[in-house]
Amino acid sequence: MERRAEHHQKLAAAAFAAAGVLLLAAALGSCCVGKYPISLEEIWRILTGGAVKDMTRNAFFTLRLSRTAMAVLSGAGLGLAGAVYQIIFKNPLASPDIIGIASGANLGAAVAIVAVSGTMASVAVGAFAGGLLAVAMVMLLVHATRSLSTSTYVLAGIIISAVANALIMALKYCADSDSELAAIEYWTMGSLAAVTAEKVRTILPFWVLGFGGLLLFRRQVGLLSLNEEECRMLGVRLRPIRRTILTLSTLLVASVVSVTGLISFTGLIAPHIARVILRRQNTQTMVLSALVGAVVLLAADILARSLYAAELPLSILTTVIGVPVLLWFLCRRGGDAA
Repeated sequence: MERRAEHHQKLAAAAFAAAGVLLLAAALGSCCVGKYPISLEEIWRILTGGAVKDMTRNAFFTLRLSRTAMAVLSGAGLGLAGAVYQIIFKNPLASPDIIGIASGANLGAAVAIVAVSGTMASVAVGAFAGGLLAVAMVMLLVHATRSLSTSTYVLAGIIISAVANALIMALKYCADSDSELAAIEYWTMGSLAAVTAEKVRTILPFWVLGFGGLLLFRRQVGLLSLNEEECRMLGVRLRPIRRTILTLSTLLVASVVSVTGLISFTGLIAPHIARVILRRQNTQTMVLSALVGAVVLLAADILARSLYAAELPLSILTTVIGVPVLLWFLCRRGGDAA
């Protein structure tokens, strides 16, 4: 038993070290790659106060640094939230949109584009408010049923998502086909192209509250993976704990998508990769999921601005990365069953 625990600790240490190295390499690559290339030597000069062109310095601080920081925050947030959802819903296919966050944020952004000015600020506020409102409606439905079952949250999320999607289709029907409809569609595919330092600073407090709160409640997240009878025997108050964790997760995801738009698969595949590496599901898996999510999103963003002359939406690249992972997971489960 002790030998197995020691082996797992060594495996976890190696996994975190590898993830840290990959994250650093991906972050440096993200700072270098773009329409205006910046070399590692120039980045070193900028950071150490050396001589460098003003345009290079401005490109680094104004564009690359904020974009790289947002990619790390987005990937880590979606990865951690995905791990939490898969643990508490006991479903390996659970993702950050399982209880309507994505649909609510999409509706909020669509309302801002069609009914308000459609500026980046209004779209971000609309998406953030829409995500929070969707989950508030889910909580209200669950409260009305007086059920503690996790399946009740999923069913309530499906209902709210269906209503939100119907409203989005109505807005698309009323939207101007030349500008508003295209803006709605592009927002649903996700992008870091419009990220600025001001936007990162604006969402950072909400991100820190959601991310830090989930880490503080990591023990409670683990307890929610048990069945209801076991939780009651341990004296766990299911309803308030589940609401608190879902609220923190929603805050984390909403802070991300309000800036980036909807990004597919990151919150789904990062926990799978972390579980395969660590061979178990615990607090370490949650943290590794965040690191893996950050690496995946940084890699996708680098590809998005380097594969084609025009920048590609992020969800195209995260889907290309995510589908092979899910196919491998499917084949692995089939082999285990056999």
